[in-house]
Amino acid sequence: MSSAVGNLALRSSGFTVADRILLLLRTAAAGNPRRLREIQAQIVVNPPLRADDALIQFVSSCARHLGSHHAALFLRHLPISLDVSLWNLGIRSSTESDSGTQFMVIYKAMLGDDGVPLVKSTLSLVLRGLTHSSADKLGESIHCQILKLGYGSDMFLGTGLLDFYAKIGRLPSAKQMFDEMPDRDVVTNNSMIATLSNHGFVDEARRLFDEMPVKSSATWNSMITGYCKSNRVGAARALFDRNPMKDVISWNAMIDGYCKVGQLEPAAQLFDEMGFGKNSVTWNTMITGYVHHRQFSAAVLLFRQMQTAGVWPTGVTMVCLLSACAHIGALDMGKWIHCYVQNQGLTIDVVLGNALIDMYCKCGAIDVALQVFRQMPVKNIFCWNSIITGLGMHGHGELAVEAFLEMHRRAGFRPDGVTFVGLLSGLSHSGMVSEGRRFFSQMAEVYGVEPEIEHYGCMVDLLGRAGHLHEALKLIGTMPIEPNAVVWGSLLRACRIHRNAAMSEQVARRLVALDPGDGGNYVLLSNIYASARRWEDVLGCRRAMAEKGVRKLPGSSIVEVNNAVHEFVVGDASHPEYPLIAAFLEELAGDLRALGYSPDVEAVLHDVEEEEKEGAVRFHSEKVAVAFAILKTAAGAQVRVVKNLRVCGDCHEFFKLAAVLLGREILLRDRSRFHRFAGGACSCKDFW
Repeated sequence: MSSAVGNLALRSSGFTVADRILLLLRTAAAGNPRRLREIQAQIVVNPPLRADDALIQFVSSCARHLGSHHAALFLRHLPISLDVSLWNLGIRSSTESDSGTQFMVIYKAMLGDDGVPLVKSTLSLVLRGLTHSSADKLGESIHCQILKLGYGSDMFLGTGLLDFYAKIGRLPSAKQMFDEMPDRDVVTNNSMIATLSNHGFVDEARRLFDEMPVKSSATWNSMITGYCKSNRVGAARALFDRNPMKDVISWNAMIDGYCKVGQLEPAAQLFDEMGFGKNSVTWNTMITGYVHHRQFSAAVLLFRQMQTAGVWPTGVTMVCLLSACAHIGALDMGKWIHCYVQNQGLTIDVVLGNALIDMYCKCGAIDVALQVFRQMPVKNIFCWNSIITGLGMHGHGELAVEAFLEMHRRAGFRPDGVTFVGLLSGLSHSGMVSEGRRFFSQMAEVYGVEPEIEHYGCMVDLLGRAGHLHEALKLIGTMPIEPNAVVWGSLLRACRIHRNAAMSEQVARRLVALDPGDGGNYVLLSNIYASARRWEDVLGCRRAMAEKGVRKLPGSSIVEVNNAVHEFVVGDASHPEYPLIAAFLEELAGDLRALGYSPDVEAVLHDVEEEEKEGAVRFHSEKVAVAFAILKTAAGAQVRVVKNLRVCGDCHEFFKLAAVLLGREILLRDRSRFHRFAGGACSCKDFW
């Protein structure tokens, strides 16, 4: 025999062939179908090779890698009397390697072996497998077999049936099992508490909890988790504080409960109180909580601490962290996560791949996003939507159209509403008016997607940016749905860009009436009055804001420097290096005057409310962030900044000239698109 197994007998007599087969099964051969078949042939023809250890290892590998049918045939035709434990091993290995019901092939083959009794351990394994695969009909047949064999009063199997019915959503059957059980132990009661809680009957679960004479740590944890799942964190905390046997699961459940309802402060307090008792789940839960509630900087900071503590994140946390990196523009950390995924040999599936695409797009690395996208063997509609939206954000309208057509014609995906928002937004940023009109008109007729309010908003933005103000206003008037503040806000920005004062005032008044709680609307109307030098009306706007307690969202900018994220808020000079930054900006402004820079007085007059400090154009948050990055990074390095508001005209001109003077590329992401400043120009071509 030419195989490696056949040659084993020719080697050193220090090991038997059975020993060498066992060694192979514990190494590379375990997952190699060809090698497994060779080993199987040796076991069948050589009785000495049927030693317990080698046979056990082979059955496990066979069920996992050759499949349940192969394992069943092998066990059924092996010329020896088999112990039930080998059949159980085959069933267990099959359930662990397959989420379906393939393990039932081995079970049915075992039933055909007259010499093997059907014991409770086998029924328990089968029941557990059916629970995981939610096979209700098969589960009912096993229930019948249990009763037929006289095991109906067995507490262990009864608990398994209770769990089975609960997991497939049949609460009445689960309750009936529980009520009819002659004996119950703490495990049975715990299972019923979890079942009732998961189905929303938390008070009923609590009554059972209070009736239990003996409780385990799992009992307390099930009840705490039940309260948390129903958002009753107060009751959960009261029980947590009473818990005499707290373990890491108790702490994690309580932290997760606080995170789920957005109470991050008490969650963080518990997290800190745990000290060295935290495990990876604790860290991952807290990070995920920060991300879900948009505290992205806190998530990134906690991840840094997690690295220092030597704890590694899970795949789910990787996706959450990539989302955080995307929102704050933390490209370096995003790259580190990508490298970690590759070094760990993790599969980049559609979920992780989409998170990477989104992160690279929002961090300004569109070329890397395209590379990740092209390398993915399988893509779904979310991946296509992310790359189309990313291309649009970067002003690559033509490439966004190409990706859209490729998705539909070659990949066979039907676009959805999100696809068209990304496409139309990209066409707007690129000034591709005719293409926008064409795709908008084709949405329902060609692609079967009815335009929603978001799509009308994109079209109003597209037409307005291009100066077609009256066409945009006409489109709003023909909308089949009531236009919201976003739609009117798009038209108002266009009116200001094209200096249509009359329409600006008309639209601004509509906005204030539509959303009186948005301070930005009052600011826009105030700026319109100020441009017309109608100072009494300006004061009236500010008076209305004060009376209603309305405030404008302050401008803030985030920059990642040396693996640390720094946030600058307008008017906040608390950063330890602010004096140095301010001095540098003063010096830089002086140098830029030689290149023709002159502060935009109109921006000082009108946009100051965006930064909440009149006359402070020089210290807008994005300028402070860029200055800090220039001071702290090597000459020639790219500067990347994320701002929460639209960049003002003064900062836009400032960065064009600063990029030339400093020999830097400045990448700024504002709330609508990317601006890449280099060589005295911006990638947006002054169209934003």
